[in-house]
Amino acid sequence: MTAARVLGPHDGDLSALGGVRDRFMIDGKDTDGRFALVQHLFEPRALAAPMHRHRDEDEYTYVLTGRIGAVLDGEELVAEPGDLLFKPRGQWHTFWNAGDEPATVLELISPAGFEELFRSFATLTAAPSPEELAEMAARYGCDLDFPATGPVLERHGLTF
Repeated sequence: MTAARVLGPHDGDLSALGGVRDRFMIDGKDTDGRFALVQHLFEPRALAAPMHRHRDEDEYTYVLTGRIGAVLDGEELVAEPGDLLFKPRGQWHTFWNAGDEPATVLELISPAGFEELFRSFATLTAAPSPEELAEMAARYGCDLDFPATGPVLERHGLTF
């Protein structure tokens, strides 16, 4: 059984890929695999991930600060502080900081496990190629669609 605790504002492991830093707040090992909680800290105009879908997990993204653009199952939208994005398993999606200021979200993953892909980014010594990134994602039951990502990057002036 995991002990109750308070996680301070600077506690938790960090990893980064491109313009997004991840702060691991609650891991699957803390919840017997029921869920994980990760804070994503976005630089301006940063893409979180290529267009993707995961086989096993639902994701819930709660916007704390900034504006978060997203493509959810083919529909493009913008979420603001207080909005919750629901990204069901098996549906194609991507999301990004839609503003010129930093943005912060809380990402709830259920069941847990997919957060380990984010954690694996800390082991990288250089930016991965698309093939390497697709191989990393596949280990976690995640498919990537780089051709569908390009127009989103161009349309919104994003970095990845």
